[in-house]
Amino acid sequence: MTDDLEERIAQATDNFMQGYGCCQSVVAAFASLYGLDDKLAKRLAAGFGGGMGRLRMTCGAVSALVMLAGLDRGQTEGADRLGKSACYKVVQELLARFREQNGSLVCAEILGLNGKDKAQCSYVASERTKEYYKTRPCAAKVECAARIFAEYLSQKQ
Repeated sequence: MTDDLEERIAQATDNFMQGYGCCQSVVAAFASLYGLDDKLAKRLAAGFGGGMGRLRMTCGAVSALVMLAGLDRGQTEGADRLGKSACYKVVQELLARFREQNGSLVCAEILGLNGKDKAQCSYVASERTKEYYKTRPCAAKVECAARIFAEYLSQKQ
């Protein structure tokens, strides 16, 4: 893997530690490869945090993989079934690797929340404190997703 890709993995984790959501952190780390500036990348990915708007559904790092697969392989013609299928293939491969390494694609499951905890989720973002970072596996999931995408890019070349 190239030094550039290793730097992008480190940047994804650093983004998360600066307070960005999981999806924002990963997408922004790779955005420049697709002509997307940092600010726009973070805005596009902002709503996917906390498992989509803090609903604890699909993990934000997983959503980032889907977004990046679209940037890399997404078709631009509505009738392009082959292009659409190629993108879906990449999405399924990336997500299978994430699930294999993390046991789930679902934020609540990754965080170990039971149904009651999940139902009580609000839209209010958690304060990022030292305790927050100690109790959450999110930085590791961000790094994992970034590494999976970097490996995909490395193997593609």
